[in-house]
Amino acid sequence: MQNSGYTLPVFAIAAAKAALLHLQQRQSPQTVKLDLLPGDAEIPIEQVACLDQNRALAITRSDPGANLDLTRNTPIWADVSLDPFCGDSLSLVGGEGIGKTEEGQAAIYHYARRLAEANLLEYIPQGKTLRVAIILPEGRQLAKRTSNEAFGVLDGLSLLGTHGIAQPHTAVESLENAKTQLQEKSQQHQDLIFCIGSNGLQVADRLKLPETAIVQVGNWLGALLVEAGLREVRSVLLLGYHGKLVKLAGKIFNTSSHIADGKLEILAAALAQYTDNVKLIRGVLDCPTMAKAYQYLEQENLADRVFQDLCDRIRQNSQAYVQKYANTELEIGVILFERQGVIVAETAIASDLIARHHG
Repeated sequence: MQNSGYTLPVFAIAAAKAALLHLQQRQSPQTVKLDLLPGDAEIPIEQVACLDQNRALAITRSDPGANLDLTRNTPIWADVSLDPFCGDSLSLVGGEGIGKTEEGQAAIYHYARRLAEANLLEYIPQGKTLRVAIILPEGRQLAKRTSNEAFGVLDGLSLLGTHGIAQPHTAVESLENAKTQLQEKSQQHQDLIFCIGSNGLQVADRLKLPETAIVQVGNWLGALLVEAGLREVRSVLLLGYHGKLVKLAGKIFNTSSHIADGKLEILAAALAQYTDNVKLIRGVLDCPTMAKAYQYLEQENLADRVFQDLCDRIRQNSQAYVQKYANTELEIGVILFERQGVIVAETAIASDLIARHHG
């Protein structure tokens, strides 16, 4: 059986635990045991050392197992200190290489914080606050090879994930898994919902859409739309973050940033239908993320019109793609939302398709 490996939060918290144990016991553990919520794991520790009487540093390395992951073997540091109590027993912060959200907060998410609490709180002396700074020395450089900026994570990697095990998969396996899921759900439903990412699932849940009709599609939009056509599905409702789904408006049907990432160029082309102001168009192209570009157009009172136009283009291009490669017609609705899940535009048919699922 292939090694499944672990997600980044696991290694970060393992390093923190090793540093804390070294600080308290002056031992240098070669491994630490973690509660993964659920399950447990023994994580190797590469180095550990005290920096002063109340501060220690531990280093481990990412091992995603058989997963195709650019963080493989990247070092993860945890700089921990026991400080006077400051209101919370545990403070988890991002150091160099940990990305920041557009609001300036460290991109350390819920699972990583739960993992820290489950594995560190019991070792913190009463009257002390444990400060844990997670450092990814290669994080800023590695982030340039990801689509993090499209999701509003800047200048580094995020400690993201909902579980500790990094399930092994290849790109082809991901597509085949999604196809299998689509085939099974098409036997129950004529109308399907394609969700891109966890944000898509959250929006679907908020809209009270049935889980039995939802297919998690990843980046394989074109192939799975064609599969839906071949399976004689009646309609597909596309739910996606605007920074991802907008690529279909430029006829890019695999949304992986490693294949193509022309989202701002596509947005600028759509904007050109509504203004001759070259400075305004250039302003969109200069935005670091789609979220910033959307805010920029909101200030100019153009966001609603431009993103509605993009919605319609996504629908038209997707229907034409299915017609070309599956030789069939497929009704397609589109809902675009921003990073927090707020809907910014939708096609006219989207509400009808939602009503079908509620009926």
